[in-house]
Amino acid sequence: MTPSKPARVSDPEVIRRVLTTPGTWAVVGLSTDASRTAYGVARWMRDALGHRIIPVHPRAPVVWDEQGYASLTQIPGGTVVTVVDCFVNSHRVGGVVDEAIVNKDRLGIEAIWLQLGVIDEDAAQRAINADLDVVMDTCPMIEYPRL
Repeated sequence: MTPSKPARVSDPEVIRRVLTTPGTWAVVGLSTDASRTAYGVARWMRDALGHRIIPVHPRAPVVWDEQGYASLTQIPGGTVVTVVDCFVNSHRVGGVVDEAIVNKDRLGIEAIWLQLGVIDEDAAQRAINADLDVVMDTCPMIEYPRL
């Protein structure tokens, strides 16, 4: 039996709001490697949708003139991060979600986006319990044309 998604996951109105409202996305897993999916999707979100992109990667690279950070916790206070976009393996995403919850108020985080193939029902429920919106197992480039 497949577990059902927690309530409030991948709500079409949440998807519409986060994709069409200009904001800052912290993209966890974004590096300067143009061959990686995170690079192409984040670039599209920046260029096509007008979102500011903050790279979050252990090496903290500068990407498109935006300073990178090794973790969400290292993003300076006063920086508003609307969405945390997770390009990490499902077995690692729970830690990213927990870090987003801890930094929710400090950074103004409103939503967590788990990319296509990134699934963690328990982490999604923890985010919902912390009053964060959750989109799971899909990609902005797939969802945007459906709007």
